[in-house]
Amino acid sequence: MIPVQVGVRVWLATGHTDMRKGFPGLSLLVQEVLEHDPLGGHLFVFRGRQGNLLKVIWHDGQGACLFTKFALNNA
Repeated sequence: MIPVQVGVRVWLATGHTDMRKGFPGLSLLVQEVLEHDPLGGHLFVFRGRQGNLLKVIWHDGQGACLFTKFALNNA
C-alpha cells in the first residue's frame, strides 16, 4: 500500500508505454510528454502494450519508487 498524502494526484499516461523502461526512462517521459515534475510527489501510471503490466513511479521526498504490477490473463 502506498501512503499517499492529501493533495497528491494520480496521472495516467494514455496509450501504451515501452515497459523495458525503468525509473529514469519513465521520469523522462513525465518531463517531456506529460510536462510535469517526476520528483513532485505525484503518482504517474504507465500501461504496457498488452494491458497486463502497469508501472507506477513516485518520489516520496526521500527517494524514487518504481512499482510494477503484472496480471495474468485467465481467459
